[in-house]
Amino acid sequence: MFTTFFSQESQPQKEKPKEGDLYKIITTFGKTFEIYYGYYEESDRYSKYSEPIEVYPDFIKNPEYTKEGTPFVTAIQNPCEYYEKINDTTDKCIDCKYFEKGEEMFGLCKCKARNKNKHLIK
Repeated sequence: MFTTFFSQESQPQKEKPKEGDLYKIITTFGKTFEIYYGYYEESDRYSKYSEPIEVYPDFIKNPEYTKEGTPFVTAIQNPCEYYEKINDTTDKCIDCKYFEKGEEMFGLCKCKARNKNKHLIK
């Protein structure tokens, strides 16, 4: 019992991340993304209760596509006009029938209407 207690006490505390620190490099569906710590809302930066968190790309503001023209999305992204809900949990991309999960929070929107090369799809 005491061994467990003391071994937990003696382990070094992990340093809290700072804004701009690299969280992780993720490769999914043939693309590599660097994820940094930061804030989603400017107001969070000034809150005494807020700490930097992992900030995933905003694919609505800055779309990214696979070589085939399929758009990247994040699981927690607000859905588009083609959203077709499959679960009763949230109204996020992860609950859409067109969402294909990738690594971490990344996914693809497999809706043909959103494909950049839709004119080539038969």
